[in-house]
Amino acid sequence: MVVLGFQEIDQSQVALVGGKGANLGELSRIDGIPVPAGYCVTTDAFRRVMADVPSLEDRLDQLSHLAPDDRDAIAVLSAEVRSAVAGAPIPDDLAAAITRALAELDDEAAYAVRSSATAEDLPTASFAGQQDTYLNVVGAAAILEHIRLCWASLFTERAVAYRLRNGFDHRKVHMAVVVQQMVVPEASGILFTADPITSNRRITSVEASFGLGEALVSGLVNPDTYKVRDGEVVERTIASKLLAIHASPEGGTREQAIEPESRQQPALTDAQVVRLAQLGRRIEAHFGRPQDIEWCLADGGFQIVQSRPITTLFPVPETEDQDNHIYLSVGHQQMMTDPMKSLGLSVWQMTTPRPMAEAGGRLFVDVTEMVASQASRDGLLKAMESGDPLMEDALRTILDRSDFIPPPSQDNPGQPFLGGPTAPIETDPAIVDELIATSQASLAAARRDIQAYHGADLFDFIVEDFKELRRLLFDRRSHQVFMSAMDAALWINKQMHGWLGEDNAVDTLTQSVPNNITSEMGLALLDVADAIRPHPEVVAFLRDVKDEGFLDDLPKLTGGVEARDSILAYLGKYGMRCVGEIDITRPRWSERPSALIPVILGNVENFEPGASRRRFEQGQQEAWEKEQELLKRLRALPDGEGKAEETKAMIDRLRTYIGYREYPKYGMVSRYFIYKQAMLEEASRQVRAGVLRKAEDIFHLRFQELHDVVRTGQVDNQLIRRRKEAFAVYQALTPPRVLTSDGEAIAGSYRREDAPADALIGLAVSTGIVEGRARVILDMTEADLEADDILVTAYTDPSWSPLFVTIKGLVTEVGGLMTHGAVVAREYGLPAVVGVENATRLIRDGQRIRVNGTQGYVEILS
Repeated sequence: MVVLGFQEIDQSQVALVGGKGANLGELSRIDGIPVPAGYCVTTDAFRRVMADVPSLEDRLDQLSHLAPDDRDAIAVLSAEVRSAVAGAPIPDDLAAAITRALAELDDEAAYAVRSSATAEDLPTASFAGQQDTYLNVVGAAAILEHIRLCWASLFTERAVAYRLRNGFDHRKVHMAVVVQQMVVPEASGILFTADPITSNRRITSVEASFGLGEALVSGLVNPDTYKVRDGEVVERTIASKLLAIHASPEGGTREQAIEPESRQQPALTDAQVVRLAQLGRRIEAHFGRPQDIEWCLADGGFQIVQSRPITTLFPVPETEDQDNHIYLSVGHQQMMTDPMKSLGLSVWQMTTPRPMAEAGGRLFVDVTEMVASQASRDGLLKAMESGDPLMEDALRTILDRSDFIPPPSQDNPGQPFLGGPTAPIETDPAIVDELIATSQASLAAARRDIQAYHGADLFDFIVEDFKELRRLLFDRRSHQVFMSAMDAALWINKQMHGWLGEDNAVDTLTQSVPNNITSEMGLALLDVADAIRPHPEVVAFLRDVKDEGFLDDLPKLTGGVEARDSILAYLGKYGMRCVGEIDITRPRWSERPSALIPVILGNVENFEPGASRRRFEQGQQEAWEKEQELLKRLRALPDGEGKAEETKAMIDRLRTYIGYREYPKYGMVSRYFIYKQAMLEEASRQVRAGVLRKAEDIFHLRFQELHDVVRTGQVDNQLIRRRKEAFAVYQALTPPRVLTSDGEAIAGSYRREDAPADALIGLAVSTGIVEGRARVILDMTEADLEADDILVTAYTDPSWSPLFVTIKGLVTEVGGLMTHGAVVAREYGLPAVVGVENATRLIRDGQRIRVNGTQGYVEILS
């Protein structure tokens, strides 16, 4: 089947007519939606012609091996493919079918000839602008010629690079071509059924200009813009439109200057905008998701020439009511903004006592009820001032709108934030020792007891054991310990500023504290490097590791046994950790030990033997000296002895307890790994039984779903496939800090004027000013750091801590005063600024930058 009319096409035929063709077929079926007539030349025709193109398979094979950023190679090879395809003859019977369909419409009319690739205008990827469109094509010969050009445009440089970046196989993407009657419009443009800037689903955005839409799409003119909400134009901007593109009588298009007196005239009336928005809502309802729609206005009526899903919108959490809701991102608080797989989402929700909403593979807390009370609203906002000022500002922005959430009640006590105030606790190191010993004993019991269970009983055991996980994680005494440390930190900074004019004193006082499992993890990897450094053969071997079997090969080398034993000992204590460790499905270091090799080799090169001990002792000395300096200065003040005695008690409390702040999460991820190993072992049994296809498929099932699979011996493989596809889409999305039930992503800002004009503003979390080379690293396994480097990354959870021993400063896009990266940066004495929006895009790898961890900003020096 080589030609299909629009009325013969529906969404199920993407493989035959491409995304654009399938969408046009669907549009033609919607009552009340006018669509210019046309047909599709199907992918069957494309494949038939491609089969006769000389050497095409060899060239496609070469294309598939190119890197997406190898522009020169892509340019040369894609040009060769385009030339070969554009010159391919169309068989006579195929040409006859195409021209016969043309005659049935009107072979003397003008047509738009548009590419419609099978990976174009899909819910998961739009591919907008990757292939070519030709307007005002007249006559059968010209139609056939431009169909060939559309086929060739499948191999433009931008289309090839786009497929390489997004993992699409060149051989599996085929090209259909849309042939659609031209509309000669008075105005045309684009309609978004959700605001493309804020993602607000209740706002319809219209862009309009005179003539054909090509002027707008190609950026030749600034369009008029309109915002419509609830059937009313709520915002409009009328642009000065200097030119328009019109159809030429001889075919093709031409630019035409707009008369000066007409340039400021609106392309549409408000009534037309509202009518167009209504059409958009009808189209959106049919497709079931927000749409990006191309439209034309001709003879007073609208024609819809294309509709595609908007693929860049962050999803909205599902609710059972129609009320307004405000959601805060959990990922920004946990330093893990990547999407989580289904098992990870459900396990985290089994862990936390607070109900959470899901969207885009991320978790959000619905704070609507919390902000309904003045007291709990104030508590939430105050906690965010130091936790995440951007989230706090974004939340204030939406709360200040009286039309979204009602003003808070003065009488309603609301939900307490973080469980309310913490009772004081005496300063006693034995308390921490006891808490750690209890956690370790509980983990040992879980590791031992879980061995006795398999099948459905295993999941019953895990459900029961979660009670123990939560008991330890939310233990009242444990909470008292680290909250007492945080309270002491706030007290010290406040009083030292007031009494001595000293800012950020706590940053130095918290260096090399006891019992910080996260900073100890970084120092321990220096000890691993010490075991490897004396053995050149081992070092050379590690530089060329290709897979996870390297530990078995190490004993064959001189010094390999010591190296292996050192790495295994490290994994024995820290191997349950990994980047994004709150997602139980992420590969742990014990499962993928090669992830540590770049850090180990960096430590071998950058440090001398014994660096771990020296670093820790240096931090202890600097903290002690800062303590003595503060106490001496305090004693010189009126009532100095009293002030010094009170401060000494607070410093003791701080240093005794602040290290434990990192331990509860260590205990949690340790238990996660016990569960994961047992569930994967059970998954392997299910694979052998023919129930599951792959053990890793369990990651795309929720915990209860997996429990049911093991219990019943039945699995929904289509569900797993859909979840895998959805996860791939979620990976391309950036979660907002604050999200509303309207889909609006609220962006906060720093309302400060104390930084240099061109500085990148953030939150100061570890004092000091340092200059160095920026290393923009998004994947810890690709770290190649030197001692003068400043790490710039999206976020740092505890797994990044081994890198901190090498760097001299830290910049992250996400973070707060008491998040893991900030705590460890202070303990290591690293100047750090977190919460720097888009830092990994605004700072280029290799640039020289200055990090002001005292005032909270970053300057790009070169």
